Amino acid sequence: MTQTLLVPETAPAVARDAIPVAPAARRAGGRGPSSRFLTALRLLSPVFVLVAWQLASSTGLLAERTLASPLSLVDTFTALWSSGELQEAVLVSLRRAAIGFAIGGAVAVVLGAVVGLSRLGDALVDPLVQMLRMLPLLGLVPLFIIWFGIKEEPKIYLVALFVIVPLYLNLVAALRGVDPDLREAAGTLQLTRTERFRHLYVPAVTPGLLVGLRQALGMAWIALIVAEQVNAGAGLGYLINNARDFLRTDVIVVGLICYAALGLVTDSAVRLLERRALRWRGDVA
Repeated sequence: MTQTLLVPETAPAVARDAIPVAPAARRAGGRGPSSRFLTALRLLSPVFVLVAWQLASSTGLLAERTLASPLSLVDTFTALWSSGELQEAVLVSLRRAAIGFAIGGAVAVVLGAVVGLSRLGDALVDPLVQMLRMLPLLGLVPLFIIWFGIKEEPKIYLVALFVIVPLYLNLVAALRGVDPDLREAAGTLQLTRTERFRHLYVPAVTPGLLVGLRQALGMAWIALIVAEQVNAGAGLGYLINNARDFLRTDVIVVGLICYAALGLVTDSAVRLLERRALRWRGDVA
């Protein structure tokens, strides 16, 4: 009897003693770098790379012919900007990406809506898109040249193809992930199609659609880089190809930086849209 009475008496005491110790131990053991230090490190790490790059170029460890130094890139950027050549190339590439993204995005939204909202559409359309997803899309470049020539069409259509798959997959997943209870509630309330679209599907689909949008934008710029390497008469790809013929690594790197900057700007725009559209979630950084 004595032993059985001591067990329930001592167990809570042990638990009570352990309660204040565990958080303190976690705080002591989990203490790490402050957020300000991490932010400063994030900002300074690219500076360290640039300084090391410049030092390697200045000391001769990195030949200018292999990779131009950061100071040379600044001079080249200034010269291209002053001549207007860089602005013209950026505008041409931006126009191709915008048209291709608009075409691919429209096709992806239509196909995704058909597959996500209809079993018949799922059976008819989804296998075709999955086949497209498995194709090496860059291998279509020779066919596109044969079909559409060497002008703007093959470049725009290649961008559109790269956009379709990620946007389609995220939209279908978002539509299929709509809570069945909410659909049943919408039917019980006898909401019209417009009301269901506005109050049910738009809030449920928007997060997944924005994720797909960001992925599609990244794929669009990758496709454009490849497309503009093939018989481009203008744009950043044309600028890079000409620089390659004359072994101008400075111009090549400036062109690549412009591609990266365009990608970052468009991605930042979507992230801003995401923060505004998903304020109700409260967890969007």
